[in-house]
Amino acid sequence: MFDTLGNRLDDIFRKLRSRGRLTEKEIDEALREIRVALLEADVALPAVRTFLQHVKAEALGEDVLKSLTPGQQVIKIVHEELVRMLGGQSAGLVTASKPPTVIMLAGLQGSGKTSTAGKLAALLRRKGQRPLLVAADLQRPAAIRQLQILGEQAKVAVHAEMGETDPVAVVRRALEEGRRDADVVILDTAGRLHVDPEMMDQVARVHAVAQPDEVLFVLDAMTGQDALVSAKAFAETIPLTGIIITKLDGDARGGAALSAATVTGRPIKFAGMGEKLGDLEPFHPDRIASRILGMGDVLTLIEKAEATVSKEEAEKQARKILDAAFTLEDFLSQMQQVRKMGGIGSLVKMLPGLPGMGRLSDLAIEDKDMVKLEAIIRSMTPVERNDPRIISGSRRARIARGSGTQVRDVNELLKQFDAVRKMMKSMTKGGGKKGRRGAFSLPPGLGL
Repeated sequence: MFDTLGNRLDDIFRKLRSRGRLTEKEIDEALREIRVALLEADVALPAVRTFLQHVKAEALGEDVLKSLTPGQQVIKIVHEELVRMLGGQSAGLVTASKPPTVIMLAGLQGSGKTSTAGKLAALLRRKGQRPLLVAADLQRPAAIRQLQILGEQAKVAVHAEMGETDPVAVVRRALEEGRRDADVVILDTAGRLHVDPEMMDQVARVHAVAQPDEVLFVLDAMTGQDALVSAKAFAETIPLTGIIITKLDGDARGGAALSAATVTGRPIKFAGMGEKLGDLEPFHPDRIASRILGMGDVLTLIEKAEATVSKEEAEKQARKILDAAFTLEDFLSQMQQVRKMGGIGSLVKMLPGLPGMGRLSDLAIEDKDMVKLEAIIRSMTPVERNDPRIISGSRRARIARGSGTQVRDVNELLKQFDAVRKMMKSMTKGGGKKGRRGAFSLPPGLGL
């Protein structure tokens, strides 16, 4: 997410920080480079122009030109403008004065609308609410079954009517059910491959009968500026209240996300960060801006950790780290927890100033590798798990045979384990001495 833009901006700011006082010419040169970086990231031209106008007005002020650290001042200004471009403040869901709150999802086919409906329902259920999913996409029969499966996985009720052809009738009956049994009703409406009059008429009729509290446009980050054109077309037909960006984890440029709030005038409320039910996050402009500029995002990291690891387990793991008693059994447990949180590669990007951060992405373990990792560790004796130093060549051969893997796989696992232990030592003052922490410590609830 935003990797291309983040790397380009990092190069630009490194040059600024290396200089003393900045001249207007040097600031202009930096702004030209930032402009190119934004355009290469597929940010909409109107958004780029507005962004640069604001940054230039602030950067050429006396506070920057006469500052002893002008490079840092420019970075601060760029951060503030990125936050503004992304929508300013976080925007939560509107709640109806009298339940249920009705949320209507709209968008093009293939944007991830049905999956997003399931993820949103799962998110609301985790927060203690009783959502009802409504299969109002009757153009694609598979969408009804897909929503039913998602409802089962999320343990959420689904209103579905096989054989019905009128989405307005389905929505009307679903609202009656929602008034009896739900806090939130989520409408999954039909999409098309492109905006057409028939589609917009149907969306307008569903909106008229539902009178939703929220109308959220589901925008596929991978489609770039085309998605913004579609969002504007929808906004001209129905009153959009916000945007959900999907597939943001697969878009290294991020131009659609950066442009969406500016181009549509609507806030981004959620971001889809993966394919699993739990991969929908509230959108925080300030945190995203910090990630882009390499400042980390510790608040999101803490929230992910607290949702994955219990307080008791976190304290237990913290004691082991400080006592240098971290074992391969603990390593397996931590890898499973980290995978639930998005993997090491995504987590290290949230940690500001961590030594060796560039190398830590190599520690990421894919889902398919977790089975192999667990098989190898389970093939070890309890003594070997507690003290991997005793695992000699003959032991490695035995472990490989027992786990159905190769000796090189065992070697790679032990190498990864050693790298994690070294990383932990860098996070604790004195190489893991009991009761002492260094300048950087792990967020509460995150054992790794």
